[in-house]
Amino acid sequence: MSERSSVTVIGLGPMGRAMVRVLLAAGTEVTVWNRSADKIGPMVDLGARRADSVADALARNEVIILSLTHYAAMYDVLGPDSERLRDKVIVNLSSDSPERTRAGARWVRTHGAEFLSGGFMSAGDNITHPASYLFYSGPREIFDAHADLLRPLSAPEYLGTDDGLAQLFYQALLTLFHPWLVGYNQALAVIARSGNDIDRFLPFAQRSAEVFPFFMTEYAEAAKAGGWGDAASARMMVAGAGHVVETSEELGVDTALSQTVRELWREVADSDAPIYRMLRDRA
Repeated sequence: MSERSSVTVIGLGPMGRAMVRVLLAAGTEVTVWNRSADKIGPMVDLGARRADSVADALARNEVIILSLTHYAAMYDVLGPDSERLRDKVIVNLSSDSPERTRAGARWVRTHGAEFLSGGFMSAGDNITHPASYLFYSGPREIFDAHADLLRPLSAPEYLGTDDGLAQLFYQALLTLFHPWLVGYNQALAVIARSGNDIDRFLPFAQRSAEVFPFFMTEYAEAAKAGGWGDAASARMMVAGAGHVVETSEELGVDTALSQTVRELWREVADSDAPIYRMLRDRA
């Protein structure tokens, strides 16, 4: 099998295992290594090749995909064998900040290897979901040279040569996802604690999400003009967030997220500055 159709995956958490499965299904020869050896066996049973060490994993292929908890883990895993990185292509799909990603890229290149960063936008570890895609950034020629090998992982979205750009877009989207996830579970808890049926509520929650693209466009345009809202709008939001807090408290549901939202709107009302500008400039 040619070098173009073989790859090493280091890190076999949920995302790493998902990547191994789709690569194998695409006919790619996959070598795997993981710090916890118990995760290797099931991947070998699917057809992957076991590496006995990091040095062995690096030696097997030109392209090395990392699926680790953060970039610090990359140094822990690859550091002891950094002399073996020369002429390799490290594709780090781990999550971290843009600046740590840029520092990681510099570290990899000082050892004679090429580097691409990536960020998965997927339905959890369901990377075959039709809505899943994968941000990449780094040298265009390196991305182009290996795009076909990486394509089975998810639809690729190349953003540019800045090594931190993939993580910047990825983390910005997670900025949306995390409070949404907490808020949605708070809403489900409110429905359940009230004695109502979550299944009855679900289609209304899904229906309400259909308006999100409209709001996204509206507030993006407003942000480019300095931000949406004034003190009067913020006071209306304070009242609305307060009603959410009161409803949750009546039912014994945690209100930490809603109280934070209410306090932010209070700050906006007091400052008479759009929330976009407050969040952008406060730090």
